[in-house]
Amino acid sequence: MDNRPAPTAPLWKKHLYRVVFEADTRAGQLFDALLLLAIVLSVLAVMLESVSSVNAQFGPVLRVVEWVFTGLFLAEYMVRLLIVRRPLRYALSWLGLIDLIAIVPSLLVLVLAGSHYLLVVRTVRLLRVFRIFKLGRFVGEGEFILNALKASRFKILVFLSSVVTLAVVVGTLMYVVEGGQHGFTSIPKSIYWAIVTMTTVGYGDISPATVLGQTLASMLMIMGYAIIAVPTGIVSAQMALPAGGRPTALPAFKQLACHACQTQEHRPDAEFCWQCGEKL
Repeated sequence: MDNRPAPTAPLWKKHLYRVVFEADTRAGQLFDALLLLAIVLSVLAVMLESVSSVNAQFGPVLRVVEWVFTGLFLAEYMVRLLIVRRPLRYALSWLGLIDLIAIVPSLLVLVLAGSHYLLVVRTVRLLRVFRIFKLGRFVGEGEFILNALKASRFKILVFLSSVVTLAVVVGTLMYVVEGGQHGFTSIPKSIYWAIVTMTTVGYGDISPATVLGQTLASMLMIMGYAIIAVPTGIVSAQMALPAGGRPTALPAFKQLACHACQTQEHRPDAEFCWQCGEKL
């Protein structure tokens, strides 16, 4: 169903709907840019407040700033509910739920201490950057990569099973060779060392001291470099396969949002929404 304001709605409501929900006007792009800036600044304020030295000096200021942003996001959410034809439908949509989640953590502060750090979920709303910079064309390329990963899932699963098996075997051997006196106090901890070594991370908190243990570790390190290249090759080979004769380069997408579900990134020749089927 169409979620635009009713034809008999006031003109200001129709204009406000286009500014808030559309990105094909200068006012709409400016609104989204300011919204993104507010999201980034609010998340930055939360992060800074978690730093003890900054919080000790600027804590009260940061909390005031956060409440100001919360008020702005609450006002924006109320405006969205006000200008749509069916507020409940928008409130239960995924965009509406994200808008609500961005506000709820601040209100929970009044009940639960420390819950304001959950405000980092606002970064999810940064996905709206696609509407401003017209990066919607990359959504199709992302789907292409996801399809390649999905098609390779069984090969990747077998590969990961082999890696886990290798980590268990080498970790157990290292536990037997080194023993607890060199930090390998248990098989799980030895498996942890094997995973860290095999992935070439190398924290250095545990290291073998015997010649046999060092030899085993060297072999595992060399195998780690080979293991890293395997999943890349699997996915790359899948991506190189033809996809039913369809071109890999996808056309640019429309930035017009569906009036029923607010979905964007429609093909230039699309007449109906790909999400809900509503006529554009």
